[in-house]
Amino acid sequence: MAYAAETVEMATGVGCWVVCSVGMLIFNKQAVTSLPLECTLVGLQLIFTALAMVTCCWGSLHIGSRQDLMRWLVVVPFFTGMLLTSMFALSNASMTTVVTFRAVSPLVAMAIERFYPNPLKVTPAIIACILVMIGGAVVYAGVMDSSEFGALFWLLLNNFFAIGDRLLQRLMLAKDQNPVDMSKTAITLVNNVGGTLVLLVALFFHGEFSKIAPTFGALSGMDAFWIISSCIVSVGISYTGIWAQSLVTATSFLVLVNANKFFIIFLEAFILHTKSLTVTQIVGSIIVILASVAYGKAREHAELEGKLENQAETTPILAKP
Repeated sequence: MAYAAETVEMATGVGCWVVCSVGMLIFNKQAVTSLPLECTLVGLQLIFTALAMVTCCWGSLHIGSRQDLMRWLVVVPFFTGMLLTSMFALSNASMTTVVTFRAVSPLVAMAIERFYPNPLKVTPAIIACILVMIGGAVVYAGVMDSSEFGALFWLLLNNFFAIGDRLLQRLMLAKDQNPVDMSKTAITLVNNVGGTLVLLVALFFHGEFSKIAPTFGALSGMDAFWIISSCIVSVGISYTGIWAQSLVTATSFLVLVNANKFFIIFLEAFILHTKSLTVTQIVGSIIVILASVAYGKAREHAELEGKLENQAETTPILAKP
């Protein structure tokens, strides 16, 4: 019964995150086109989410101790860096390019998670799937538009922050690791309030303060719609990201990010028509998608084996009468 409840919670949490993740990428792409001030846009999303937590979730805010808060503050720069570099990448490249280049992240996360209190069980099948994902990304990058080369720096930096964010969140959220005594709503609030302070520094160095007033004055009604929509979805992605990360490993979470590629690529190339893909790019993307699916099955099999081994080790040996 307990296992069934855990399965339902995992399916619900991960499912909600997938929906919010896809929506966030779509709305961010449209919003950063309407408001080409990346730091300002991320700042608006952080402030909106923080206000939502204070006004709608005040009763559920809980921080166990100052030590828990100080531990979690280490996550904030990585969380903010992940959001900001993703926005810079989206302003210079297509959604398809951004999500395809994230294929390298699970391999790095898997290597680091080996040092966790309760490490991953790594099998040859898991490693093979991640290597195939990276191979698909390389195939895609081989024929990438030259206009998107400027986004490579932001794509690599985004991977760095995403890996750090997921690893730290996994360590501090998972019950079998070293969790903090904080509610999910409190963590969401701390992430967004702390992130806003970091964004003020980024706003200054990126020179956006003087551009805010004239840029907002030139916005149309549709521009405002995309910006407000991205702020609303940011509330969902902030909360569901913490929820999902508390249920799965950092490596698996990063693979879930990659699994969103199928919908993103289909939507961008065949519905929105904002990206024209070559046959080679389609092949590379499909390789990454199929490898992500295969990883999920390999991960499930490895976890089942691990549970069976733990049960065998903890089962007492009964002496013969």
